[in-house]
Amino acid sequence: MNLIFEGVKVGLILALLIGPIFFAIIQAGVEEGFRAGAAVGFGIWVSDFLFIAAVYFGLTFISQVVESPHFGLYLGIGGSITLAAFGLGALLTVPKAHELPKWSKETIRTSSYPGLWLKGFLINTVNPFTFFFWIGVASTVVVDGEMELQEARYFFGGILGTIIITDLLKVLLAKRIRRILKPVHLLWLRRISGIALVVFAVALLGRVLWML
Repeated sequence: MNLIFEGVKVGLILALLIGPIFFAIIQAGVEEGFRAGAAVGFGIWVSDFLFIAAVYFGLTFISQVVESPHFGLYLGIGGSITLAAFGLGALLTVPKAHELPKWSKETIRTSSYPGLWLKGFLINTVNPFTFFFWIGVASTVVVDGEMELQEARYFFGGILGTIIITDLLKVLLAKRIRRILKPVHLLWLRRISGIALVVFAVALLGRVLWML
């Protein structure tokens, strides 16, 4: 129970962070409904699960890859391009809900569930913060703490379970918020989300280039 509780605490810290993942989930939940937001979340959860499995079972190999001279540069450039692409896509398109009458609270799903899943998966996977976070957790908690496999399952299960629950709560909140929004507000939400993703992309690229 102590290991699960420790995992829950780490998960709550992640849940409180405002980043690209937060904006992607909220945008999908508000514009296209609970299932769309959950599809984005599912892509994020699969990505996190794969990171957990990779860093636990292949920590030595991954550590060697991270130490390569150009790894951080390539990861940062790839991540910034992906975030910028999603951000520009949000800025240059208009949600279908914007075309509804002002009194309509109908949700229109314009993206396929596999596409939404892929969006969440890519945003989380190419984010260097996600990669180095799981590397750091595995190195300090699992390796330095000499955590056994069964113990690691409880710990990482607590983290991942907390992430899933809090992400679903965010989607539910987004769905509630939609009820008080007018179509123009949905348009501005997409614009803000797009700008945020572009800002994260530029900041990420600037940080990577600054470290050269």
